[in-house]
Amino acid sequence: MAGASIREAFARRGAVLLMGPTGAGKSDLAVRLAREFPLEIVSVDSALVYRGMDIGTAKPGLDSRRTVPHHLIDIRDPAATYSAGDFVADAAAAMEDIWRRGRQPLFVGGTMLYFHALSHGIAALPEGNSGVRAQIDARAATAGWAEVHRELARVDPEAASRIHINDPQRIQRALEVYQLTGQPISRLQQSRVSVLAGVDVLEIALAPLDRNILHERLQTRFETMLAAGFLEEVRTLRERSDLTAEHPSMRAVGYRQVWRHLAGDCTLDEASEQAIVATRQLAKRQLTWLRARPQAQWFDAAHRDIASMVSNALSESGILQWY
Repeated sequence: MAGASIREAFARRGAVLLMGPTGAGKSDLAVRLAREFPLEIVSVDSALVYRGMDIGTAKPGLDSRRTVPHHLIDIRDPAATYSAGDFVADAAAAMEDIWRRGRQPLFVGGTMLYFHALSHGIAALPEGNSGVRAQIDARAATAGWAEVHRELARVDPEAASRIHINDPQRIQRALEVYQLTGQPISRLQQSRVSVLAGVDVLEIALAPLDRNILHERLQTRFETMLAAGFLEEVRTLRERSDLTAEHPSMRAVGYRQVWRHLAGDCTLDEASEQAIVATRQLAKRQLTWLRARPQAQWFDAAHRDIASMVSNALSESGILQWY
């Protein structure tokens, strides 16, 4: 790549967002695209950041990560917290690093809150407070998350209307911010700047058009994880003295249900069924988020020529036209 072309790439920064529900095949497609185009993968997944959580997160294998640069994977211990604010800061640093090498970032994942924060910016919110979170968790344990959600609706109806009643992590965060600042998180979030401001962006939504196909994939995926040693992976994490079921990492779908089995709260069959149902619910929420992104170009993940279709869309987008 000539020096003049490199300078032009710096002046015309781009980014590709490959979004979709869990099980849609985003990771494999991303690797194929990164081998074809001057792209580096930036993970947009709240569970892939954690070390030692490989099987249950369907983490890309070491071979793929050796041949194609991946960012924001294995950057936190499972006992640590990782927020949307942390993600935006790390993503911004990764973009600068990638652009310096004359390449473009390919953001890949299914954590739609992170995609939203990336595109719309993130407010200056207080750091998590373990004491406040423990109080909220205790309240949820006695009254249930539905009641905690109603408490949120009383102090911040706008946030409550956006946060699903079955999303305890976001309910907890919204109440935590209110208790720490005395201000609704919805108000604080109104002042934000996107790190993608001034960047040429192509948004790709990848999902099977037939929901039954997705459901079948999710069931097969979880069964494959169990066969690959997922139970032992969670058992190893559970044996750590510094990890509990309340850590954000252990609330990830699949880990939460298998943890309950290992704690003696349910059978493995019950945990498996609960994990599959929870994964389908997660996929449904991810699709709801995706439909709220008007710039996204939709592709059927089950199409036999999906790689070629997305490759053509990327070529025609102009994102990489200066290479």
